[in-house]
Parts: sequence; C-alpha cells; structure tokens
Amino acid sequence: MPKIAHTNLTKIRAAYTKAVRSSKGRSVLTYLLFVCVAFVFWVVLSLDSQVQRDFDVPLVIENVPDSVTIISEVPQKISTVVEAKGSQLLRFLWGSIPTLKLKFPDYANSDTHTFFVSKGKIDSRLKEYFGQSVELIAARPDSLSLSFTTSPGVRLAVHVNSDFTPEFQYIISGPVKADRDSVTAYAVDGVPRSLTVAETEWVVRTDLKDTCMFEVRLKPIPGVRFIPEKLNITVPVEPLISKRRTVPVEVVNLPEGMGLITFPSSVDVTYLVPMSDYNDDYPVKAYADYNSLDLRKNKIKLTPSLMPELYRNVTLHPDSVEYILEK
Repeated sequence: MPKIAHTNLTKIRAAYTKAVRSSKGRSVLTYLLFVCVAFVFWVVLSLDSQVQRDFDVPLVIENVPDSVTIISEVPQKISTVVEAKGSQLLRFLWGSIPTLKLKFPDYANSDTHTFFVSKGKIDSRLKEYFGQSVELIAARPDSLSLSFTTSPGVRLAVHVNSDFTPEFQYIISGPVKADRDSVTAYAVDGVPRSLTVAETEWVVRTDLKDTCMFEVRLKPIPGVRFIPEKLNITVPVEPLISKRRTVPVEVVNLPEGMGLITFPSSVDVTYLVPMSDYNDDYPVKAYADYNSLDLRKNKIKLTPSLMPELYRNVTLHPDSVEYILEK
C-alpha cells in the first residue's frame, strides 16, 4: 500500500514539474508574480493615502462607587468617523478595537446627580484614543449627560403583559411564569409612591406548539431604572389528547317518593386532556336532571359534570337516554 501511494505521489510531482516548465506554465507563474507585485504596490499606496473610516468605539464607565446607580441608559459605544493615512489606522483596521474608559469620579457632580462629559472632552479623549495626527470628523453621541442616584432602591412586584395563543389541539397548560417575581427600582429623587408594580412590555405570540421561553424587557419609565431590566418568561404548552371513559348516569333533583331508571345506566364520555393529565382519573359524571324532564318525550337529556378548565370538548355518547318513572 505505501509503495502505491509513493508511486502516485511521484507521478503527481512529475506532472507538476512538467506543467511548470512548459511555456504555458511559465506564463501563468509570470502572471501570478505580477499580480503579487501589484497587490504589494496597492497596499503601500493605500497606507500612504488619506482615508475616511467609521469605527464603533466600545465605551465603559469605570470606578463607579457601589452606592451609586446610574439611572440613564449608558451607550455601549461611540460611533466615530475619522480621517488619516491608512498606516495610522492600521491597528484599528486589522486589530481589535480597544475600549474607551471614562472614570466616574472625573465627570460626576454629586450636587446635581449628573455624570456629564462635554463635547470638547469627548473629542479630546477620542483624539488621545486614535492619536493626535488623526482628524476626528464626527462622533455620536458627541457628549454624555447621565443622571445617577445614591438613594436605595425599592422592590417592586413584576406584572407580565402577555397574549399567547396555542395552535389547534394544543393548550397553555399553566400560568405564564417569570424567572423572578420582583425587581429593584431606582430614581434620582426616590421612587414615586404611585409606582407599585413593574410591568413588562407586551409580548404577543400565536400558534405555539411547545413550551417556550422569551426574553422580555420591563416597560421603561422616564427617570426610573429597573434592575434587572429584562426577564425570562416561560409559557407551558402541551398537546391535547383524546380520552374516553364510561361513567354512570346519576339522577338529580328527583322529588321524594319518585324513582327514575335510565336505559342505559352508563354512557361514554370523551374529552381532550393535556398530555400530562392523561393518567389522572378526574371524577366525571353524567347527570339526568329531573327538572329538565319532558313527559311528552321518552328520553331525558344528559349533561356532564363540571370539568377542569384545561379539559376541552366534553361530549357524552349518547347525550340522552330512555327512562322509566317509578312512584
């Protein structure tokens, strides 16, 4: 086997050498050499020419005291447009973009509870970030004004706003549950007393066929911050399975001294039940109500007993039976 592999390798090498030494092979190699040289010249010229580039600069506020909670939404990045020679931007084009770090104590005003970075300061920090030889064309946001508080938070119960609809012959088999029942609310001047519940944004889904989990944000309120700001909610969904049972007919509201015998004395009942409840034998009855009796007819209508809310399409077979009255 190794001899065969060695023979094949020798044949391939010989064919390659023959192709390279041919006039057509030499032409291809010459063409590829010129392409490589042209690419090198293009790279050199590009690095020496002025170019405009867009960069998303990651932003982090550091050294925030444990007693401080920033209320305003902190931007995750500053979108910038800069102009410089390609060689000056090389480390940003081909390398990882470093994070711009702003120290909280340098820009925080405890009297106004505001973290403020002016346009001039942002421009100055970006100049240091990219290098003084790089021209800053635009930055967004071009300044920062964030409110913060040192007041303790208030625990609020969570209310999930949702509208979920299962697919046909499926059912939402239990309550919609969030991964936490409360969150902490913060505000600069304290949480308003009128705010007693943290509501989620509306979540609407249809045609659900399986238990689902969704991430949902809390409904924003101006001047208030919730921690955490997002919740995971679980919607339990199960298929409905048909179940059939034989149950006795029970006569109700029968006057004293009267008797009523039904034929048959038992009937079949069918209904759809969630898969997890299939093995539960919930007590089901078929009622023959004397008050609904019509003496002109030889049959009495049957009604099923009350069923759990999750049971569907309850049907009696037959739905009426013959009877005999006895005194």
